[in-house]
Formats: sequence, structure tokens, C-alpha cells
Amino acid sequence: MRKPMPYEQRGITSSRLAFGCMKLSGGPKALPISEETILQTERAIDAALEAGITMFDHADAYAKGQAEAVFGEALRRRPQLREQITIQTKCGYRVEEGKAKQYDFSSPHIVAAVDRSLKRLGVERLDVLLLHRPDPLMEPEDIAEAFDQLRIAGKVAHFGVSNVGAEQMRFLQRYLPVPLVVNQLDLSLGKLDWLDSGILMNRTIAKTVRFPEGTLEYCRAENIQLQAWGSLAQGRFSGRVMENVTEAERQTTELVGRMASEKETTPESIILGWLMKHPARIQPVTGTLNPERILACADAARQAELMTRDEWYALYQSSRGEVIP
Repeated sequence: MRKPMPYEQRGITSSRLAFGCMKLSGGPKALPISEETILQTERAIDAALEAGITMFDHADAYAKGQAEAVFGEALRRRPQLREQITIQTKCGYRVEEGKAKQYDFSSPHIVAAVDRSLKRLGVERLDVLLLHRPDPLMEPEDIAEAFDQLRIAGKVAHFGVSNVGAEQMRFLQRYLPVPLVVNQLDLSLGKLDWLDSGILMNRTIAKTVRFPEGTLEYCRAENIQLQAWGSLAQGRFSGRVMENVTEAERQTTELVGRMASEKETTPESIILGWLMKHPARIQPVTGTLNPERILACADAARQAELMTRDEWYALYQSSRGEVIP
């Protein structure tokens, strides 16, 4: 029997997948809002809802704020959607003309960033706010002040982090007035350091693996939702044409395809199902705007339930390109 995700236990969302909004409004191009970008956003939202996805992941840095703004325009056209979905965004990643790129977890910046996100999205409250990557200059008391202010004002319901290791989370949590409920990390069949770091302990090769030790275990022990950005591995195992493909990638693509065919499902659902099979109850964040690819993810939760241990390890070993120790 499937265990509920930590998000489900907290009553935040039952959506097994989250829709990543980074590519809305042109992504890095930061296209101005137009009828075309609004319609593209609406098509993506509709496909996500059809696939059973009701959680939408934003960041104020996505498309320089335009991703939130175009999503907000879609909400304004269909205000009934707000009650059907969970909105998560991030702040703290600053890219400004004439200044060095930086992270900013100061209280004034966090509070002001939330106000700007609320305005762009056209909503009164964020369901979840994440700190977007660690800030070397962060003062935990300052973050606590911002979180407390936003919570009391009713502007943010829950808080979390992105790309943060266990020790940093433990350090932060000592000062915060509320529990961290999520950590969003780069996890996929194509990026395996989160798994390799656990099986390569006490081996010389472990020195080349870069993943904060104990992060998965800490999140599991503290009932913190693990989210996976990059969860579809940029399409490398599900049909994307790529140059300089390794033998491991080629074989893994073939294995994913065979499994999808045998199980009468899609490669995307196999790839995400593999991730969701892990007992950490990972919630993948998908990043495609293609409605067909969004719908191709709809069977992922079922495939996670059906996937055998042998199948899971076959995919893991194939992607590694070598047997485990």
C-alpha cells in the first residue's frame, strides 16, 4: 500500500507530480505577455490538470518574473482555477542589470519578493515559498523574521528550500518559527549522485561524488517533502535527439522504451515512475510545456507502484553505465 507524501500528510496537496513553470513566457528569453504566451500557458495548465497535476512550481527568477505574470493572467481569465491548484514559488535568486548575480535571503528582500510574486500571480496567498539556493551571507534570524512576518500576514502558508543540504537545513530550522516542509533538488535517472553517494561510501570513487551526505535521510526523518527538478532528465531517455550520446544513455533509452512498450505506457511515465519508486516519496517536477509530453507523465504514479525491484535496479545500473559495487 502506497504511503502518502509528506505534502499529503500536511494537507498541502495530493498531487503526485508538480508542474514546473520555468519555461513559461519564453523562459530565459522572458517574452512579453501576449495572447500567444497566455494561450500556451492555458494549454499547459489544462494538460497538467488532465494528467492529474494540481501543483504548480514557480520562481520569481523564471523569465525575469514573466512566468509568474503570464500564469497570473491565465488565472485572471479563469479565477475558479485558484481553488483547484496549489501554487509554490521561490525567491532569493537575484539577477539585476549592472550588478553581480547573487542570492539574497535578507528579510527585506524576501518580504518584498513575496509581495511582487503575489502581485504578478494575482493571488492573496502563496501555498508554499522556497528559498532559491543557499545564500552564503544568510543570517537565519533574518530569515526567521521574514517568515514570521509573511505567515502572520497570511501571505505564505508553508515554507521550504531548494538545493540545500542536510546540515544547512538543520542549521536553518533551529531558528525558524515554522517547519521547513520541502527541499527541491536535482534528482533524476540521468543525475544519480543522490543515489551513488549512498552506495559508494568507504570507496575511493566516493570522493568524486558531489551530493551532501545525509540529505535524503534527513528529509525522510523530518517528514520533509523531497521534490525533483530536472526529473525527466531533459528528455534524454524519452526521445529527445541529442549529440554525443554515451553508450549508457543509448542503452538506457532502449531499456526505457522496451519497458514502456511491455507495460503499454510511455517512456516519461517509466522515467518518473522509477524516481517515485524510491521510498523517499519523491515528487517529480516536470518542466515541459508540450501538452502531449505533459499527458505522457500521467501514468507515472501507477508505474511506480507496479515497478519491481529488479526493474528499478536494471534502470539504475543501465544509467550508471557500470554495475554497482
